[in-house]
Amino acid sequence: MSSVPPAESTAAGSPPWRDALKVYLEPATLRMLALGFSAGLPLLLVLGTLSFRLREAGIDRATIGYLSWVGLAYGFKWVWAPLVDRLPLPPLTTLLGRRRGWLLLAQGMVIAGLVGMAVNDPRQGLVPMVWCALLVAFGSATQDIALDAFRIESAETRKQAALAAAYQTGYRLAMIWAGAGVLWVAAWAEVAPDAPAVGAAAGAAYQNGAWKTAYLVMAGSMLVGVLTVLLSPEPAKRSLSAPRNAAEWLRDVLVEPFADFIRRYKWQAVLILSLIAIYRISDVVMGIMANPFYVDMGFTKDEVATVSKIYGVVMTLVGAFVGGVLSMRLGVMRVLMLGAVLSAASNLLFAWLASRGHDLTALIAVVSADNLAGGIASAAFIAYLSSLTNISYSATQYALFSSLMLLLPKFIAGYSGVFVDAYGYSTFFYATALLGVPVLVLVALASRTLAARPDSGKS
Repeated sequence: MSSVPPAESTAAGSPPWRDALKVYLEPATLRMLALGFSAGLPLLLVLGTLSFRLREAGIDRATIGYLSWVGLAYGFKWVWAPLVDRLPLPPLTTLLGRRRGWLLLAQGMVIAGLVGMAVNDPRQGLVPMVWCALLVAFGSATQDIALDAFRIESAETRKQAALAAAYQTGYRLAMIWAGAGVLWVAAWAEVAPDAPAVGAAAGAAYQNGAWKTAYLVMAGSMLVGVLTVLLSPEPAKRSLSAPRNAAEWLRDVLVEPFADFIRRYKWQAVLILSLIAIYRISDVVMGIMANPFYVDMGFTKDEVATVSKIYGVVMTLVGAFVGGVLSMRLGVMRVLMLGAVLSAASNLLFAWLASRGHDLTALIAVVSADNLAGGIASAAFIAYLSSLTNISYSATQYALFSSLMLLLPKFIAGYSGVFVDAYGYSTFFYATALLGVPVLVLVALASRTLAARPDSGKS
């Protein structure tokens, strides 16, 4: 059995540095930059940014914590991914094609949900806000399904790392806009109170009109993705055999994508799925406590927004670019191992930061290193997942992989607050770094045992 893993390449067969960099100027890569922005925009608006808004509106922390499970829509998107992969949308599919039709529908759901979140006041009742947030999350997850298939089908395997890096760049730019940008817009739209508020009262002064303006601006920002979809070519059509009856259609749509993966990788599928399930566990579990940690260390909102939401995200872009180029030059599996090592090691820096207290220079250094590591790991991981999919079932299989990536880490992360209360931040960060050790073992095993991806996986 060959020792070359999926998507791996040797240094001798790698393209020159000039050609590796030129791929970032190709139309397919630039389209992924804009579509990545569309994909990254909704996430914080139903999670981090929404939590900030609800807390400012006086909603208790326990309720805010429960509402964070809205994000589980991303973890279960594999359930309806087969429909996105195969089900036509008669008007949209006829006009735009299968992938672009689903993308436009999903973006419409996100825009509608954001408008609903804009016009609702959480102080008057949370139920409408929750339903609108669910619509945004469902639409965003559906967009991810269609977009992953669109990306995989838009270029050959060797260019997937570059497309993944461009996607990550657009995604992170959107997170700046949906994280720090929405706060700036909301602050700009606030009406000055009759008497200046000070201290805690200033932070508690909630103005729903300002948040309405901010969320409407975010809804309008989704037009970047809408216009890109309308102006992009549909990937080359794949001939699909017509089912003879409903039972055959259900088998093709719901069963075959998963059966195909098992047939291609056999027992190695267990190894692959285990690696996918825990690869980002250090980052995800640690990330839940990052913002409470900043608050408890005495960092102000301006400091956190500037360092974490802007400078840190820029370092993620650098990491994504580096990860994409290194993956093309050195092979995905080598960079996957590098990303796993750096992601676990960067958590140790947070333990060091916990001993420093309010040290802005230390915060900049730690956040920079953490986001650089995350960018490298993400670019390699997305390229790796892309290499595992059969193009005939790209949307369904990639949705399964990306959903599996989130379920276990998010479940464990739910207990992170209890752990910090019991043992403190430093021990918590050391523990999250140790969670990365099994990842290193699985990457090493995958590098040795996974055979080259079958010809049927790509065309």
